[in-house]
Amino acid sequence: MSKKIRIGVFGAYRGMTMIEVLSRHPDAELVAICDKYQPLLDKCRKALDQHGVNAALYTDFDRFFEHDMDAVVLANYANEHAPFAIRLLDSGRHVCSEVLPVETLAQAVALTEAVERSGKVYAYAENYCYFAATQEMKRRYRAGDLGEFTHGEGEYVHDCEGIWGDITYGERDHWRNRLYSCYYCTHSLGPIVTITGTRPVRVVGFENPNVPNMWEKGYSGGASGMLVMQMNNGATVKSLNGYLKREPGSVWYSIYGRKGMMESDRWQQGVSRVHIFQEDGPLTGQDIAYNPRPAVDTDLSRSVGSHGGGDFYTMHYFLEKLLDRPGGAETIDVYQALDMALPGILGYKSILNGNTPFEVPDLRNAAVREAYRNDTWCTNPAIAGSSLFPRCSFETKEIPDSVYEQVRREWEAKQQS
Repeated sequence: MSKKIRIGVFGAYRGMTMIEVLSRHPDAELVAICDKYQPLLDKCRKALDQHGVNAALYTDFDRFFEHDMDAVVLANYANEHAPFAIRLLDSGRHVCSEVLPVETLAQAVALTEAVERSGKVYAYAENYCYFAATQEMKRRYRAGDLGEFTHGEGEYVHDCEGIWGDITYGERDHWRNRLYSCYYCTHSLGPIVTITGTRPVRVVGFENPNVPNMWEKGYSGGASGMLVMQMNNGATVKSLNGYLKREPGSVWYSIYGRKGMMESDRWQQGVSRVHIFQEDGPLTGQDIAYNPRPAVDTDLSRSVGSHGGGDFYTMHYFLEKLLDRPGGAETIDVYQALDMALPGILGYKSILNGNTPFEVPDLRNAAVREAYRNDTWCTNPAIAGSSLFPRCSFETKEIPDSVYEQVRREWEAKQQS
């Protein structure tokens, strides 16, 4: 019988699905959960009891940190992952980080060096890379079915107006309320990077103005952000993410090669279906569409439907990596995580500088890191210092406290219902 990985989860709201997977996974022993909100931990206890799991529950991260764990899943606030990841890596724990990996370029350098000096596993849980469609597109591309990559597009359009209070709690300083348009880019860009194995080297950014319906929820950033990139093989990529109006939301990817193209379904079946055209294929000139088989087919994998099943794979492949199994090759390491995330930061710099192109550094190369080691440019006043920048390139008015107070009241009423 193989060793079970003793694992903890930090952040129980986003981490609830991870908790469900790890409670049932044969290679995991879920030993601890941490969240600042006690009612959420109470909900966790009920879920754990159903699976006979006796994990310790903490509201204080320092106490959680002292728990005996081999690895930790970071599902806390998206802009706060890097500092906790660095601390955990330096303590000898492996880390699986939810989206996003860093908030600044300085954090990107620090995280890269923490992974290198610790020798521990860092896996980036970009679950959109593990849809049935995106995994199949990766398999087909790597098999040479399309030839060399020439152009790709990724789209993540999610109108969050109806759930904004549920995910920001009426907190003025919640990271989502400080979000700028293209920061949350790895859902749209990530699968293009993992499918093709290429990385962005240059980025130009564009954004739409904020819209009244989101301003009235407490969000002051741009409604959507678009990145246009050149990849290291010369291919071009367009990435779109934001709060545009569409129902259901759009999660869609397309890959062009010198011998054909493939894309996920645009509407009804979405990321569970693939369309492919091959110039020299058996049905030349015809669109072949099919639903690919799952990469892993177990009772547990079939029962996890969140994010198109991707939440199962982020946990499963992380465990495979820690146990030195072949599936571990499917994890996303720190370098590729930054290939996905840094274009969002630099794309916004481009937006604020009149859509000027910016080079995307490859932090695999230690020689380029010094230029970014102290770059704290971001929208978070707690860490930006003199490098604080506006949340939108278009003129916006200050959101009054009354907006957040109303969102908070609505959220609290839901908790009591």
